[in-house]
Amino acid sequence: MYFNKSLDELTVAEAAYLAALPKAPSNYHPIRQRDAALERRNWVIGQMEENGYITEEEAEAAKAEDLIVTFRPLGAQFQDAQYFAEEVRRTIIQRYGEESLARGGLQVRSTLNPQMQAMALKAFRDGIQAYDRRHGWRGPVTRIELGEGWQQRLEALPRLYDLEAWRLAVVTEVPNGKGAVKIAFVDNTGGEIPWEYLSWARPFVNDRSLGPAPSKSADVLAPGDVVYVEAEDAHDGGEGRRDTYELRQVPAVNGGMIVLDPHSGRVLALVGGFSFFDSVFNRATQALRQTGSAFKPFVYAAALDNGYTPSSLVLDGPFVYDQGPGLPLWRPQNYSGDFMGLITLRVGLEKSRNLITVRLAHAVGMDKVADFATRAGIVDHMDPMLSFALGAAETTLMRLTGAYSIFVNGGRRVTPTLIDRIQDRYGRTIYRHDDRPCDGCAQDGWHGQEEPFLQRLGVETFDERTSFQVVSILEGVVSRGTATTVRSVGIPVAGKTGTTNDEKDAWFVGFTPDLVVGIYVGFDQPRPMGRGETGGHVAAPIFRDFLTEWNAGRPGIPFRIPPGVVMMRVNARSGQLTSADDPGAILEPFKPGTNPNTTAALTGGSEGATGEDDDAPAGDGDVGGGTGGLY
Repeated sequence: MYFNKSLDELTVAEAAYLAALPKAPSNYHPIRQRDAALERRNWVIGQMEENGYITEEEAEAAKAEDLIVTFRPLGAQFQDAQYFAEEVRRTIIQRYGEESLARGGLQVRSTLNPQMQAMALKAFRDGIQAYDRRHGWRGPVTRIELGEGWQQRLEALPRLYDLEAWRLAVVTEVPNGKGAVKIAFVDNTGGEIPWEYLSWARPFVNDRSLGPAPSKSADVLAPGDVVYVEAEDAHDGGEGRRDTYELRQVPAVNGGMIVLDPHSGRVLALVGGFSFFDSVFNRATQALRQTGSAFKPFVYAAALDNGYTPSSLVLDGPFVYDQGPGLPLWRPQNYSGDFMGLITLRVGLEKSRNLITVRLAHAVGMDKVADFATRAGIVDHMDPMLSFALGAAETTLMRLTGAYSIFVNGGRRVTPTLIDRIQDRYGRTIYRHDDRPCDGCAQDGWHGQEEPFLQRLGVETFDERTSFQVVSILEGVVSRGTATTVRSVGIPVAGKTGTTNDEKDAWFVGFTPDLVVGIYVGFDQPRPMGRGETGGHVAAPIFRDFLTEWNAGRPGIPFRIPPGVVMMRVNARSGQLTSADDPGAILEPFKPGTNPNTTAALTGGSEGATGEDDDAPAGDGDVGGGTGGLY
């Protein structure tokens, strides 16, 4: 706390000062009461000499030593992890109360990986800024009067302190044409924003349309405008032009991101929003949002667990459901508005087809789908309504990401955690996330005994073969489906996009064999983000950018195939056995005893045109009670 050292590193003078404190710590503050602190420290040194603990020479040297302290900073010092630290704080309060948090002397070991956290935050911020720029310039932060006192007025404005590279500036001069805009900072230094960093700023009209492109600098800024800027060299290693800045704006859209170890539940990185100083609301753990198509893998898992295979044929055609007396017919639609006819389960999930998903949930039974959702921890309870098959139920990003980890973890569910261990002031462990018993782990050495046995973490939730079949299909989502933007990562990776009605929510949950990443983007007060702003277009690129940076220099490993899975070469579209020279051939996982040539086909309805969904949000309307019917 005082010297940033371990006990064995302390000098005689430093140890003496610490010994002086218990009498009255506030009377001997090393800065505010420096003279008293030195006097008391030197008295302690004298007592050490008098009682024979140090020599006279050591005592004189210690008294001559200056009192230099290095205070340990309080609070979350890693600026990139403000949301993470706040979530840990809330967890401690819930478990032990505010008194224990403030005065209990607790030592909390978190699961945070600082390097991964910094990468996740950068990828997330870059991703939602890219969306925000596509939708135009909303104007300056505010306006102030130039002239005498402008620095005080600028200094008084609130700012986002966790955006360390961003600075608040006031516009002082705007040229007539496409010249550089002059800006000034509170410290009386200045700079300029070149036209190349202004030309993107088309006026925001609404989330679906923009105003005309600016033709001159005055179309974007005026003297007295207060704006955020970032130094040009912030992104290119310091090689940018001196005193040149890029125009920035705080995105109106927001969201969250979680990076999770699927085998232990340890949350390695957590982003709760664009800026903690703008909003402390944690969108990764607190925001309840509809998941859209990101829920579909659990519908398919229920089907695969109840007699279907990835090659089973299902009709992608019109579906109408009778909700009961006095209620309108429910007619869900594919995002693209077309039909692909009779296709395999694999293609249906890879292309995120709504109508296949609804037809499959209806055939398997929404009670089974709801059971899968509750066992996975997505929700505590789900009514068996068909609209929930398309992601109409609300959950948090944390819960959905944790549910996806079950697929990666061989069907076993682990509890996401931000805390590894908590010790009290006496060093006793009062909480440990990994509480598995290990009888032989406390041995002082190896004496020829057997290695200790440690049980596998987590609770068996799904059949591990079913889980692998879902993983294999979700690899296809990246290879051929709605998340092809992720292919550039260049390693085995799987995931699922999700988009809700009117593009109000965009999701992507992606994973490797040892990492699960969940991303959600949307407005805090839900409203459409714009046509085409889907999970594949908004959220998946964030995952791609993060994983590309994190995985640089690391070899990719394939997903683990569990015992009892048979890999057979089939045509992805027809589901029939095929040869290696078939351009549509893939290796499909089957459970023992299933045969792709004898899989049942869920048919009905009419053939339709072929097509692909960019993503597939839920159809209009909810499905209520009533006997219903399939047409």
